Parts: sequence; C-alpha cells; structure tokens
Amino acid sequence: MRVHPQKVVARLTPTAKRYLEQAVGKAVEAQHPEIMPEHVLLAMSAEHGGDTEVLLRALDRDPRKLRSELEQSLRTFRAGSASKPRISDSLVRWLEDAWVLASLEWGETALRSGALLAQIVLGGGRYLSETVATLSGISTDALRACASDALSITPESTEAVPARTSERAASDPRVEGAPGPGSALSRFTHSFTDAARAGRIDPVFGREREIRQVIDVLCRRRKNNPILVGEPGVGKTALVEGLARAIVAGEVPESLRTVDLRGLDLGSLEAGASVKGEFEARLKSVIHEVQTSTTPIVLFIDEAHTLIGAGNQKGGADAANLLKPALARGELRTIAATTWAEYKQYFEKDAALERRFQPIKVEEPSEDVAIGMVRGLRTIYEDAHDVIIRDEAVEAAVRLGHRYITGRQLPDKSVDLLDTTAARVRVERSARPEKIVALDAEIASTTRRKEAIARDLVDHHDAQRATELIQLQRRISELEGARSELMARWAAQREALERALGARRAMHEAANEADDGDREAADRIDALESDAKQAMHALRALCASEPLVAIDVDAAAIARTVELWTGVPVGAMQSATSQAVLTLGERLRTRVLGQDAALDRVAASLRVAQAGLRNPDAPMGVLLLVGPSGVGKTETAYAIADLLFGGSRFLTTINLSEYQEPHTATRLIGSPPSYVGYGEGGELSEAVRQRPYSVVLLDECEKAALEVMNTFYQVFDKGVLSDAEGRQIDFRNTCILLTSNLASDRVVELYAQGKSIDEVTEAIRPALARHFKPALLNRMTVVPYAPIGESTLGRIVDIELARVATRVRSAHDVEVSFAAAVRDRVVARCSEIEGGVRYVRQMLERAVLVPLATELLVARGDGADLTHVDVAIAESGDVSITTR
Repeated sequence: MRVHPQKVVARLTPTAKRYLEQAVGKAVEAQHPEIMPEHVLLAMSAEHGGDTEVLLRALDRDPRKLRSELEQSLRTFRAGSASKPRISDSLVRWLEDAWVLASLEWGETALRSGALLAQIVLGGGRYLSETVATLSGISTDALRACASDALSITPESTEAVPARTSERAASDPRVEGAPGPGSALSRFTHSFTDAARAGRIDPVFGREREIRQVIDVLCRRRKNNPILVGEPGVGKTALVEGLARAIVAGEVPESLRTVDLRGLDLGSLEAGASVKGEFEARLKSVIHEVQTSTTPIVLFIDEAHTLIGAGNQKGGADAANLLKPALARGELRTIAATTWAEYKQYFEKDAALERRFQPIKVEEPSEDVAIGMVRGLRTIYEDAHDVIIRDEAVEAAVRLGHRYITGRQLPDKSVDLLDTTAARVRVERSARPEKIVALDAEIASTTRRKEAIARDLVDHHDAQRATELIQLQRRISELEGARSELMARWAAQREALERALGARRAMHEAANEADDGDREAADRIDALESDAKQAMHALRALCASEPLVAIDVDAAAIARTVELWTGVPVGAMQSATSQAVLTLGERLRTRVLGQDAALDRVAASLRVAQAGLRNPDAPMGVLLLVGPSGVGKTETAYAIADLLFGGSRFLTTINLSEYQEPHTATRLIGSPPSYVGYGEGGELSEAVRQRPYSVVLLDECEKAALEVMNTFYQVFDKGVLSDAEGRQIDFRNTCILLTSNLASDRVVELYAQGKSIDEVTEAIRPALARHFKPALLNRMTVVPYAPIGESTLGRIVDIELARVATRVRSAHDVEVSFAAAVRDRVVARCSEIEGGVRYVRQMLERAVLVPLATELLVARGDGADLTHVDVAIAESGDVSITTR
C-alpha cells in the first residue's frame, strides 16, 4: 500500500512536523544534498520526554547513545551542497510505511513520532544508511508489548488519538475526566499535570514554602484563589509547574490529588473573537466546563493583569468581571501570577477583584538557595547539550549572574547563563575556534588589499606601492603559516577530546548498567574510570598552553559568557585586570607626568576595589581630583579607561558646567512621566545601563547646581541610581572620577611649601566642605594634583612635539625634526603662565603648527617633493623652517 508523500506529511502530528522542520534545518546547516531519515531521527531523539525517549527507555536503550551514533553517522554524509536539500527516497518510504503502521495497526488518526521510531525498529534499519547499534537487536514482540503503554503518557498522545477514542471523546468531553478535542478546555487551556506525567516539566527546587502556601489557599472553602506576585524571572510559573509535579507524585492533600492543573491561554480566547459576545461565550464555556468537569480543575492564569480589559468590546464585559462571581463562590479555583507593578496598577485599583485573591509573595531567592535550584537542574542541561557541567559552574552562574547581570532576577538569569554556556561549549567542540576564524578573516582582508594594489600597478607603477605589495605577500605567508599551525593543534586537541569524552561516556554507561554488589562490574568501572582520567589528563596537558576546544562547562566558561553579555571582565580577563591594577600606578605615570603621589593614591583606591575589599555595593572608586587647570586630572580619566577598561569608548564624560540650573538634573536620569523626552533615558543613566563596566567622568563638578549633586548620594554610597522610569541602574562596576578647581590656589601654595599629599588633603578639606555637603564629601576620596614643574613641562613638550611629528608623517609622509631650541622656547613661554598642558598645546599651535602648516601647504601647491622638514629658532627669535 503506497500513499502520496504530501498526504503522509499532512498526516504528521504537529510535533512530528516540527521534527521534520528541524531535520530540514539540520540538512541545510550541514550542506547535505538530501534530507535523510537520520536527520529526522536525530531531531526526534533530542526531545526530552518525547515519544522517542520514552519508548527507548521502555526498551532499555539509551537515547543519548542514539544521538551520539546518529551525529557520528551524519558526519560521514557528503557535504558541500549549495542548493536546497531534497527529501530522500528512503525518507519517503519510511514515512509511507510508518503511516501504514499507525493507521491500520494502531488505528490512529495522525502519524506520530513513536510510530516512526517503531517502523525503524520493525524495518530492521533498512531505512538508514548504516546500522545503528542502539536500535539493533530489539525484538518485535518486545516493541509491541511496551509501545502502547509507553506512548500513552507522552504529550504526542493527545495529537494522535485513536479513531474510536476520538469519536467518543467528541460526543462526551468528560470521558475518563479528560476534555475532548473540541471542548473549550482543550482549545483554550493546556494541562500542566499531563505535562508533568509526560516528564516535560523540569523539577523545581527551593520553593517548598511557597508551594505549601498555594496548597493552603487552594484547600479553602471560599476565596480559594492564590495570586503569585513577584518580579519577572523569580520563578512564578516554575512554582506552578512544581505544584503540578507534586500533584502527579501524590505529594499534596487528598483533596488535590485528582486535580487537573490547566493553564488558561487568554491569547487563544481573544484570537478571532471579533463578533460581539463571542469572547464572553468562549470564556463562559471554559468556566462552565471547569465547574461541570468530573475531574476537579484548577486554572492557572499567567500575566493575570491582562484579565482586566481582555475582550472588552462595546456592549461586552471584560474577563475579570466574568470571573468574579465564580471566584467569590469558590466554584472556580484559580492560581494567578503577576508582577508587583501590575498588581498595584490593576488589582489594587479594583477592590472587588483584589479581595477574591490571596497574594503570595514570590521573592528572589538568596544566592545559596538559587545555587540549590540550579544544581537540581544541572543533569537536565547536561543531557540536553551532551556536556558535563561542573559544580563550580553552577555556583559561578549564580554568583556572577547576581553580581554582574542587572535588571533580571535569580534564578532565571543563572539558568540562562548555564544554558547559554552549555550550548556554546557544545558548539565550540565542532566549530572552528575564534582564533582560526580571526586569522581567516585577516587573511581574506589582506588578500583583497594585495589584489587591489596588484590591479592598480598594472596601469601605473609606483615603487612605494610595489614595496607594500611585497610586504602584504609576506604578511599573508606569515598568517597562513600561523593558521596551519593552529589547525594542526586544533585537530590534535579535537582527537584527544573525542578520546576523553568516549572514555568518560563508557565509564558512565557501565556505572548506569551495573548492579549493586557486582564485583566484576565494579572492577570494570574502576578500569574505565582510570582510562577516563588518563585521557582527560592527556587532553588537559595538550590544551594547557592554548586551548582551542572546550572540554567541560566550568567557572571560566560561565565567566566568559558574562563577559560577552556585559563587557565586565570576570574570568581570565579578571586575572589580566588584576595584574593591570597592580601595575596601574607605573603605567599612569607614563601618561600623566609629574603627578606621582596623586596617581599612586588613585591606583591604591582601585587596588582595594579589585581585591574585593571595598563595599561590594559601592562603585569601584569615587575619586575627587582637585587642583589647578591643565595638570592631568581629565587625562587621568582617559588613561584609566584605556589601561584598565579597554579604551576610551568605556569612558562616559558628563560636563557638569552645563548643569547649573536645578531642573537640569532630569538630563542625567531622564524626563519624568508626562514630560517631553520621557522614555528616552538620561545622559548618565542610559550610558551606564548600556556599559555597566566603565569610567564615569564628572567634569567641573563644582559648577553644578546643588540639586544636581544630590542625585549622586545613592550612586556614591550604594552603587545604584533610579532613573525616571523606575529602573535601577547599577554603578557597582564603574569608576567615578570628579574633577574640580576648588582650592587650587591653596593646593599650589601647599605643594610649593613641600607638603605631602596627605597634608595637602587635610588642609584643603575645609574649603571643599564649604562647597560640598559633608555627607557627599565623605563619600569621595580626595586626590589633590600638584602644579606642573619646569622639568615635567619639558617632558610634556617633548611628547607633544613627537605627536606633531607623527601627524605630519601620517598626513604628508614627511619627516619632521625639531631643534632643542624650539623645545626650550616653548618651555620658557609656558613657565611664565600657569596654564598647564592646555597652554602648552596653545603655545605649540601659535609658535610651531601655524608656520609649519603654511610651509607644507605652499610646498604642496608648488608640487615640491618634500621628504624632510627641520624646525629651528632663527637669530631673530622667530621659528625657522627648512625643507629638504
């Protein structure tokens, strides 16, 4: 019996169609020319709690081993096809034969994945390109004996209903207490308890107290409707899933053991309900079926605030008003969930609705509790991603997520961290390492540059360009050599990884199959464990210097994900940052000259923060840099951003001289509601929200209005700032620098007297306290900057002249030499006026840059071929420029 392939595909259950779509995606990704049964079977075996996994376990077969065998088989397929893959003949035959099995023998109305797997077994593997060991040796009798019971509890069982049962359920929706396919409950709700029985719900940990509270409210006679209130991500829906698992396990009072916990889908209720009264009719039918069901039903309504106004058309009632009477009488037991913001906005304003619910607070768990929650989910994610997740990774996911990922709650963000990292580790095992990808990109870019120059040289020979062409070719050869070396090392590490993973997998399989007290099996496990340790030791030795493959999910891998998400260095980068902080004072002195004592105090403050000894809720540092203008205060901020945070893009500069009016404080945090600009964010709050790991420079802070400075009290003390939209902006990973010219005359005077930095700090504190409130001043570390001496001024002039020479070389390809007299002239002029570095640059522009620019432009206009320019001081005292 043969059936048209399109008709067979149309008969697939929604789940089986999803597997087929995933198989198509897998074939396209691998560039396979055909969609083979192996592609579909791999998608089927990856589903936790699906037909394939349940049936295989009933047959004492390991789904993970099947996935491994299928992945190995797919790697042998011919790849490199650029066209759209077609459905293979073997896949068509498999679908046709499976449909015959499902429709004629099983009497089902749809083709489910369980029938597909059964047909593979019954067919003896003839649909597959090579024999799969996991599916070999299964007897037909064993398959037929366990298929019916095993497949009756999976989610797909509701999609492939036997014809006779389907007809009966349609006529009587309460057959065995289950809603029929056409009932309102089956159309607009889904069962949590059925999902729990099928193993599709992850276990829930650390919420025993809240689940107990929900059970207490549900067991009331009236107003037995709990509402879970908590911030997004704290686990409100997971708590309901935990209740469903408790019901299935019988770990609830007798009155709840037969309950069917179903989730109400308001979106489905409203979809297509355009006719007046249709929404009300749908909701009333749901309420009626709940009340008349032979099986007790508890409804769960997620995002319950959407009840208010849902379906409210002209002449109609919203969902909340339709539910109120049944809720008040206790005839409709309901669990609702919403956030605190929506609860205050909607429920507290509707007293009649509020008193029908009993609020249950779902708080964000502590780090220790969250670690227990995530630890319980570890094996699920290990099976899903086929990786080993170390316990250190679980702890790191919670602690690093709590510390560095803001705006989200535990345990949600920690679970996402773990899931993302596990997925990345699995991908990195087969994908090319980032270093090889970067080399390939550089080789391609350099090759394109070389080809462009070679094409230009065909028409016009240029000696300089010809030299550049030779250099590019040499660079390409170097890059290709480095790539070849990396590829060889990657191949060796991948081979060692496969051996280590195979040895470890064999050890775990032997441990799972061994019986207690079996001495021979114990000895074999010990031997396999020894092999696994040796293989892993060899792999780690190979990856010691430069790992190119991911081994396990460890704390370093979690830290890398945090770095990618937030830009905050917390893993290997943190070690580099710690080393950078240790040498920060020395490196700052190469950028900011003549301020050794001040820079040592800045570096010392940041060392305390990096060592983790500062208040963890405060910023990394709050430093008030005071002193005369042009001595390096602003440059210090740029230097810290470059040397410690990764570049000037991590520097946010707020010029507080623009905030001299009280109302300008809104520019920092955003406009309040109903004002122009609300929702666009503030200049400071939005910058730090996007780059939580950065330097914040508050320039000329003494010029800001008092109300503006009041904004920073909580920032300096608690490391948080509430913006106009109520969001908490995290400043704990920022270094905040304030600059001021307050008491600069006194600073100059004291340093001239040879006072130390500590003595200067204490002497100027009263002057600072007259401007800043003591409560604000005590939150800052005062760093007085000394005036620049003549020797330091000479070094600064040397640096500025070198920069001028570099700019001339870059713009005109001309070398510039400055006579010593030029330097001495600039130093002498700048010593007469206390203008600092800014005056040095002004002096250079007037005395050197203007005549130099004039000479260069004249030479360019005359077509002269300059190679060298000498700048000196003539006998007249003017700047003399000689060209060569």
